[in-house]
Amino acid sequence: MENLLRVGVIANTHGLKGEVKVFPTTDDPKRFKTLKEVILDTGKEKRNLTVQSVRFFKNLVIVKFKEYNNINDIEKYKGKDLLVTRENAVPLEEGEYFIADLLNLDVYDDTGVRLGFLEDVLQTGANDVYIVKNEETKKEILLPAIDECILDINIDEGRITVHLMEGLVD
Repeated sequence: MENLLRVGVIANTHGLKGEVKVFPTTDDPKRFKTLKEVILDTGKEKRNLTVQSVRFFKNLVIVKFKEYNNINDIEKYKGKDLLVTRENAVPLEEGEYFIADLLNLDVYDDTGVRLGFLEDVLQTGANDVYIVKNEETKKEILLPAIDECILDINIDEGRITVHLMEGLVD
């Protein structure tokens, strides 16, 4: 399991004093209010940053890090991920999972036939959509993450069991 979880991506700078606009990749952007530290993945290294202030603007979070006080110092990190450790992640409710823990799990239908692996999760607003990739056929199956379709998720066994509702597969 991944120890680091992405909570946002630096979208752009904001002003001249080192603030950045962050596109949140967490279910609850308000969680930034309680963040004390994040890890900046520069692509070459990971840097611990202290969150100095947070405010919200439209669908973005404007964050000021204690370590950066100038637009020129932070500008080069546009498009870079902000991560938290699993210990600093929001606690999950029963039946909730981090997307990072679901990726690459084997997906089987309710008759035991392996359909492929979970390649990605689309977050649509209404419900998530699981993208299952079959290695042999190279085809994708799009499965709505609803109780009627996703029957069981077992992280320990690395397995998701699904019911293929009519019309989901050609």
